[in-house]
Amino acid sequence: MSAEKLSLEDFEPGRRFPLGPKPVLTEEIIEFASEFDPQPMHLDEAAGRASILGGLAASGWHTSAMLMRMMADSYILNARCEGAPGIDLMEWRKPVLAGDTLQGQSIVLEARAMRSRPGMGIVKFRHEVANQRGELVCLSENSVMIRMRPAPEDTIMNSEPSA
Repeated sequence: MSAEKLSLEDFEPGRRFPLGPKPVLTEEIIEFASEFDPQPMHLDEAAGRASILGGLAASGWHTSAMLMRMMADSYILNARCEGAPGIDLMEWRKPVLAGDTLQGQSIVLEARAMRSRPGMGIVKFRHEVANQRGELVCLSENSVMIRMRPAPEDTIMNSEPSA
């Protein structure tokens, strides 16, 4: 991959970006839950086994945070991203348990230039995350704002030394 960051033009519908693998560690589940979602099934193995989740389970919000990290590692940090206007869909399909390994893909659904912000576009993604057994644990859709590639004349004008 080149040193140049990905621009809107690089996000063609159908393009797929791999996510993970991301091991789910007991310590991370407990640390996240202690601060953000201190329910017993996220803090204690016995409580998790006694719940409908079947073991020490990551909070859905923790699952979402792990998805974000996998997206960042896969393509966000190598793109001209300017943030996201929100989440359209977030489904936690199956429990994410300590010892699981998550992986999946982000799929570009659509990409378009924004009329309200010249030089910027919106890319809509579908994210599919599965555990090591291939079971879908998280499904999400959201849009991300990504800058377009600078026009050649902008690059020339901006690279000339000032007098």
